[in-house]
Amino acid sequence: MKDIFRLGFVLLTLFFTTSCNKENTNTHKLSLWYQQPAQEWMQATPVGNGRLGAMIYGGTETETIALNEVTLWSGQYDEEQEIPCGKEMLGKIRQLFFDGKIEEGNQLGTQYLSGRPHSFGTNLPFGDLKIKFGNGHAGVTDYKRELDIEKSITTVTYNASGVLYKREYICSNPDDVLLIKLTADKKNALDLEIGLDLLRESAVSASGNLLSFSGQALFPNLGAGGVFYIGNIHVASEDGNISATDNALIVKNGNEVIITIDLRTDYKSPAYKTLCEQTILKATQKTYEEIKANHINDHTNLFNRTEMYLGESELDKLPTDIRWKKLKDTGIDDPGLFSLFFQYGRYLLISASRENSPLPAHLQGIWNDNLACNMPWTCDYHLDINTEQNYWLANIGNLHECHIPLFSYLEDLAHHGEKTAMKVYGSPGWTAHTVANIWGYTAPGQSVTWGMFPTAGAWLASHLWSHYTYTQDKEFLKNKAYPILKKSALFLMDYMVEDPNNGFLMTGPSISPENSFKVNGREYALSMTPTCDRVLVYEALESCIEASKILNIDAEFRRSMEAALAKLPPIKIGKDGTIQEWFEDYELAHPNHRHSSHLLALYPYYQISLDKTPELAKAAERSVYRQLNSENWEDVEWSRANMICFYARLKNAEEAYKNMKGLLIEFSRENLFTMAPGGIAMAESDIFEFDANEAAPAAMAEMLIQSHEGYIEFLPTLPKEWNNGYFKGLCVRGGAEVDLKWSNGIVENAKIKATSDHSFSVKLPPNAANLKITKNGQAFEGETKEGILSCTLNKGDYLEFK
Repeated sequence: MKDIFRLGFVLLTLFFTTSCNKENTNTHKLSLWYQQPAQEWMQATPVGNGRLGAMIYGGTETETIALNEVTLWSGQYDEEQEIPCGKEMLGKIRQLFFDGKIEEGNQLGTQYLSGRPHSFGTNLPFGDLKIKFGNGHAGVTDYKRELDIEKSITTVTYNASGVLYKREYICSNPDDVLLIKLTADKKNALDLEIGLDLLRESAVSASGNLLSFSGQALFPNLGAGGVFYIGNIHVASEDGNISATDNALIVKNGNEVIITIDLRTDYKSPAYKTLCEQTILKATQKTYEEIKANHINDHTNLFNRTEMYLGESELDKLPTDIRWKKLKDTGIDDPGLFSLFFQYGRYLLISASRENSPLPAHLQGIWNDNLACNMPWTCDYHLDINTEQNYWLANIGNLHECHIPLFSYLEDLAHHGEKTAMKVYGSPGWTAHTVANIWGYTAPGQSVTWGMFPTAGAWLASHLWSHYTYTQDKEFLKNKAYPILKKSALFLMDYMVEDPNNGFLMTGPSISPENSFKVNGREYALSMTPTCDRVLVYEALESCIEASKILNIDAEFRRSMEAALAKLPPIKIGKDGTIQEWFEDYELAHPNHRHSSHLLALYPYYQISLDKTPELAKAAERSVYRQLNSENWEDVEWSRANMICFYARLKNAEEAYKNMKGLLIEFSRENLFTMAPGGIAMAESDIFEFDANEAAPAAMAEMLIQSHEGYIEFLPTLPKEWNNGYFKGLCVRGGAEVDLKWSNGIVENAKIKATSDHSFSVKLPPNAANLKITKNGQAFEGETKEGILSCTLNKGDYLEFK
């Protein structure tokens, strides 16, 4: 059946392509464009404003617009999500592990350290807005569907029966609406019916020029409850006639129609109905051009901070799906597609996560294909890598504000996580585990094999510290970050226990997501201090220590954390020369597993680095090689993005590029969405996941600029395929933006502009002797030691190499 559908799409593509003007090429490089409508969700193009999201199909006889809103969740708050364990029982479980009784420890741990979600819920899609066009839309020529990611506008244009039709779609953050403008270049040419094909059971009504629907987002598969919602769709046409049926609006004889859409839920918004009405009213009192101008200005203020050029070719002139298919079929190098993919990741983050977003990006950003929510893993917040990857691009990609919804969510998570910390572990502070929702679920998952990950909250909270390291925003550190980091550290300090066998402070029992090991031929998940726990505890305590120093507070607590750091176990190298995934050198039950949580120390953190820990770095590279070359490796989009990040840090340009290319070939679709392929993790078909659309561009940036070693390094992992290029506006730790141009792999010029006062160190490029170094336009001779140049910059100062 799937093959038949594919064949149908190919034939339709050929029809539209041959019907189009052969000169219909695209000179705007920062766009995705096509010569035919989308035939499925993975071919549609996304728009979003951080709350509302839509997928545009661009149909000619019937237009389909898939509607989403980030707070449309089923489920409800659940006071009984935890199984009470407490310190006494936890101590008994731990003693079994200390005594070497792995089986008994896993049995008792499973009994007491599982969660019990009753009404977990999931994000859900509304369904589709359908626009059915009247007669005269046959014989389409010159069709073009384009998503301009620089301006955040989707357009559809085509000729039919001697009429030029055009549609524009914008999802405005300033005006908080989804807007569609339809025009025809001849009078009375627009006849259309605007209706709904919803996935939620809704009350639908049409009256005057307003189509409305409302209901409750119920999804019994994942428990009781759900938000209440409303959607209002306003239609205006100065020259056309608008009438209403029971559940649709009809426009006759128009040549311009404007559709204004808002969708709302009662999630933390009891006046949602009134708010929806007011939003529509305010938007419709403005002209379309006014809203469009505000929207473009708002979007470009973020998007235009960064540029990237990696080369060009004739492929740049091809429609996006054609060049994507050429890459898949032939493996041809397409540098323009890579730079487009990088900027597309930034576009998607801007579209999915804004300062005023009510929630952060979930597993599918703010979009929802109605597939993920029907999987056992749901469309939620997975804290064992997916949610973190969603935001890896925010700092280095110069989109710091896009992080803010995650931090607001962390405040809520920490609040609910205090109950879990006390009820499950008998500890103060807060914790969260593998999965989370909008209803305060912070308990372990219902199975310890994947859900017993008590350092997941600390992992997510580490984004607070990384945000500070890039922005140097002390007010943010004091008022937003430190309170959450401190309570996370408080939990970990109380939660850890000294191992009587060796004196190390240990976490556990917990898992290395979502993997397991073998002892005497039997498979187990729980153990004391898997390597990822050690890494995350170190990050949590170290960042809290540094923050307390900067803020000059909590000296006594700081000393206790410093003492605890000294008692953490080391990161170990196993007998096969790889990084051990567990404290003990256990046999991997699934060497081909997609997770690689034991390598968090390499990326996103830098406890393992080529400079400071070369032996561990060598072992990490062996770990990556083993996983990539394991038989039947369970590879998915985010695991491949991980590999690019690892190789970027290991400065293996060839492998980083190879895996970057592999991601686009194996784990992306026609609209450049990354996806979990059918056949893995219980997926029957390709399912969009937002994570690699962000993590892979973050890895690309790491290939071009790094700052984790304590100094800025230009082009650390530059592949030969990107031998000529430039970027502008990538960010480094300490608070600076970097512009860089190179030819034949050699730095031509570079500029480091401080966004805060800071003392920077820069690794001089190999051709430094041929470059003139200036500070604020004046010759500069700073202190250089072992090839590292030191320079203090105040905000607005710049250091140049040219």
